[in-house]
Amino acid sequence: MPDYAARLGAAQERMAEQDIDLLFLPRSTNLHYLVGIPREEPNFGNTIYPGEWLTGAWITPNRPPVLTLPRMLAEFHLDVAQSTTGYDVRVLPDAGDPLGLAHDVIAGLGLQPDAAVALEDRTWAETVLRLQQLLPGARLSLASALLGPLRAIKDAEEIATLRKAGAITEAAYQATLDRLRHGMTTLDLIAEVDYQLKRHGATAPSFVTSFYNMGPRLPFDFHNREEVRLLPLEPPVAVSFDFGAIYDGYCYDYGRSVFFGEPDAEYRRAYELVIAAQAVGIGALRAGNTCAAADAAARSVIDEAGYGEAFRHRLGHAIGMDVHEPPFLTTADDTELRPGMCFTVEPSIFIPHHFGARVEDVVVVGTAGGQPLTAGFKALHVV
Repeated sequence: MPDYAARLGAAQERMAEQDIDLLFLPRSTNLHYLVGIPREEPNFGNTIYPGEWLTGAWITPNRPPVLTLPRMLAEFHLDVAQSTTGYDVRVLPDAGDPLGLAHDVIAGLGLQPDAAVALEDRTWAETVLRLQQLLPGARLSLASALLGPLRAIKDAEEIATLRKAGAITEAAYQATLDRLRHGMTTLDLIAEVDYQLKRHGATAPSFVTSFYNMGPRLPFDFHNREEVRLLPLEPPVAVSFDFGAIYDGYCYDYGRSVFFGEPDAEYRRAYELVIAAQAVGIGALRAGNTCAAADAAARSVIDEAGYGEAFRHRLGHAIGMDVHEPPFLTTADDTELRPGMCFTVEPSIFIPHHFGARVEDVVVVGTAGGQPLTAGFKALHVV
């Protein structure tokens, strides 16, 4: 189990160093990371409880957090209550006054109207407006600037959790391979992968399971994924997976490509180029190198082979409790790589209406190069 007390203490120490009076975190990744209050699978539409805008932790540099919750959240989501032992928990009745409760919290914390307040980056606008009403001179900043450096370096326990998430993801992939058939649809593939993820121990998919399926008779063009997902996948077509498991609050991101039918020589060459580019990118994830240099190293393999324009995106992104975290493996990011950082390495060659090939694994930065957390199924699988 993570040492949440140590994480909270490190954050409070940074708050004191940066003269931040209050850190406000609604239910979010940062709150989960810092104090262990878990997130839920997202709903498509909002579910809102009375006074929910004040849900969250009020953290100051020198005392335990105050947690404010609407009654329904406190009563029906016991995992929240069980994660807050030792905190000052205040529950808002259904007909209670959320602004009054927030005022009492602020007064009890001794915050002045011009307090320096760090807010979760995706705090509700309603929460921000209410806080500005209560603290009219507040100096606002982003919580990511405070907590990002703490989350960027994963400790051994976090890496072990990510490795387990990867094992679940690969097990789901292996089980799906046994069910691949000509004529199935992209929707069939999505349903199968999502089922296999949960069957093998995932909390849920870590993002919307996606496929980039390309062939001469399949009109896939990125923007029209919904339109083509019911079309039968008949040979020749390259089927590219992009999915991952959530395990114990951490996200995995994984990619492989298979081929329906008999791949020609050009496809086999493109596929091997992607595998080679990933190997170079993994080797470039060594401490002291930069994100931009790692991207350039992998990209050069595909550029020199004449497919540069078909490598349409960055080499990868940091990953952990969120699927996408900064920094990014891209030409615009000169962040220095440090041991314990975790990144996806995901080169691709995509030519719509022709073929696509991609591979993706999570890799830990090491002193002599990256250490992939998954490495199986690299040989081209033909159906």
